[in-house]
Amino acid sequence: MSAYKKIELEFPMNASPKVLFYRLSTPSGLSEWFADDVNVKGNIYTFFWDDNKQQAELISQKDGKYARFRWLEEDEESFFEFKITQDDLTGDVSLLITDCIEEDEADDASDLWEKQVRVLKRNLGC
Repeated sequence: MSAYKKIELEFPMNASPKVLFYRLSTPSGLSEWFADDVNVKGNIYTFFWDDNKQQAELISQKDGKYARFRWLEEDEESFFEFKITQDDLTGDVSLLITDCIEEDEADDASDLWEKQVRVLKRNLGC
């Protein structure tokens, strides 16, 4: 069993929680920024990148708030989560990404998430 490290990244988003949640939880939304293509059957999402494919189970979700996935090929502790927060006073929306990854992959994972979120922001027009 590998040692896992939890990384948490926060990205300010200029989008409504409803629009953002669609991009984080649906196959068509995820295929706009996270993977080349996404299929879903039940709670199993299949993500395609070039010639690679990975499957993840949607293990927890609350509409408009968060979606948590667990990679099927990894240990039980390996998950990633998208959480939407909105400041009560300012209305500012943020995307919090939590990723449990192998310890030696932390820098690469942070860089990859930042790159992917740039694509998401561009697609949202922010």
